[in-house]
Amino acid sequence: MKASDFIAEFLMKKGIKSVFELSGGMITHILDSLNQKTDINIITMHHEQSAAFAAEAYARVTGLPGIALATSGPGATNLLTGIGSCYFDSTPAIFITGQVNRHELKGDLDIRQLGFQETDIVTMAKPITKACFQITDANDIPKIFESAFKIALEGRPGPVLIDIPMDTQRIQIEDNSLVVDDVKDLEINSDILGNLIEDIQKAKKPLILSGRGIKASKSQDLFDEFIKKTQIPVITTLLGLDTINYDNSQRVGFIGSYGNRWANIAFGECDLLIVLGSRLDIRQTGADVKFIENRKIYHIDYEKGEVNNRVKGCEAIITDLNFFFKEFKKSAFNIFFVLNEDWSNHINNLKSTWPDIKELDPKGINPNVFMHLLSNKSKKAKVYLADVGSHQMWAAQSLELYNDQQFLTSGGMGAMGFSLPAGIGASIALNKKPVVVLVGDGCMQINIQELQTIVRNKIPIKVIVLNNRTLGMIRQFQDSYFESRYQSTYWGYDAPDFAKVAIAYGIESRTVENQEDIEDAIDWFWSVENENKPQLLQVMIDPHTNTYPKIAFGRPITEMEPFAKPIAMEAT
Repeated sequence: MKASDFIAEFLMKKGIKSVFELSGGMITHILDSLNQKTDINIITMHHEQSAAFAAEAYARVTGLPGIALATSGPGATNLLTGIGSCYFDSTPAIFITGQVNRHELKGDLDIRQLGFQETDIVTMAKPITKACFQITDANDIPKIFESAFKIALEGRPGPVLIDIPMDTQRIQIEDNSLVVDDVKDLEINSDILGNLIEDIQKAKKPLILSGRGIKASKSQDLFDEFIKKTQIPVITTLLGLDTINYDNSQRVGFIGSYGNRWANIAFGECDLLIVLGSRLDIRQTGADVKFIENRKIYHIDYEKGEVNNRVKGCEAIITDLNFFFKEFKKSAFNIFFVLNEDWSNHINNLKSTWPDIKELDPKGINPNVFMHLLSNKSKKAKVYLADVGSHQMWAAQSLELYNDQQFLTSGGMGAMGFSLPAGIGASIALNKKPVVVLVGDGCMQINIQELQTIVRNKIPIKVIVLNNRTLGMIRQFQDSYFESRYQSTYWGYDAPDFAKVAIAYGIESRTVENQEDIEDAIDWFWSVENENKPQLLQVMIDPHTNTYPKIAFGRPITEMEPFAKPIAMEAT
């Protein structure tokens, strides 16, 4: 069969329902085969970065590798930010790039380029992928694609890139793939599990820190059993927000540089920390790791290099989370864990003392109050997607996630422009169920062209632009350290009216400027006649509304601005 036909049918057999791309000459054979040989939904985006972000969200919703395609040269290089986002946030994906014909590859010639748009995307992508392949023999296509899927999904998930010269795409090949299941032997020292059980029983102030690894390992149900069994309160990372329902009595809150103040205080006070699927990066712990190390820490992670990296002295359990939860369940089968009511009451008192809606006293709309109102009225939303910046932290601090609602954002890469195209991927993965995109005015303009993709494909995305007419986090930093010199951050009234932009694309829109108008605007989203339509709501936020609380530089995670002041000037 034709090589491109094999690729198309292979993806269909693997359960892929949709792929994301921006057409170009070097992928036309594959696109035609997808169209002619399968019923896979081909979603054409308006930028390859958007295709990558859409594929990432598709993967995080379905658990299957997201598929994005791009042509050679600029098409391939435009994928790189999305590839990196998948790599850092443990998302399985296959990125397929077209390449110039094999006789146009420069090889070892001492020249910069031979073929038009020839670019060595494999070398560029290697540092941010689990594997990269360039196919020079078309007969290698079946085994390479089989390997790519396996690599993307096994262990800690991540992206794989396959670069295919155009002439190899049209060659006749045979399916010579051989599926080899290399099962990694997993084991946990029984003494370590015994020690963990004993330490849980002895601890007076235990906490569980849940991260993205819970979802990445597809172990949510086992995690739910684990926390119910142990009765331990749960703090979450940014990417772990959706691992525990808002109304679960064991949920404490979101920790980190802009975490809930009460959750950070509880983090600082705990005497036992069980880390599940988190790498304990600086945005979670603050710079003062000695303060974090002053307690018993069990760190369960699939990658050895992530344990005892920044935070030292952890008891390392290097294994898959699914295996860990099952082994713990067997070891603790006859053990009854008791909720420490004093610790639980103390955490609840901290919540009452430091409510998230009282951290700010802005002019006009309070974004934390807005997030609570949005949550309570948006139970029909299957996914919330936040971009990067102030609105991302307000969402993490105050969104209420219920009934298996997911929260997606760009964590490790922190890529502005993520949420709008990712919203497309998430809704497509859910057969066009409604999702909510939360985006700032700065982020909105990076991939604003995808509003047309939403309209063309009739995708029910509820876009909320929190418009403070500035790059808020940087503006806040400039207030602190640069005497309020707003170089490159403050647009003022030169910023566009996104409600009018949406109308130009054919999307119904509204703008709210006052707190009392918020509930009516959110009800407009979810009315019977609007529920399955794309809409845009522009929420005007005062430009000087800060993102609080915030870890004060040079201080432990429990000491946060505005009440604790930084020790020295440093970007955080």
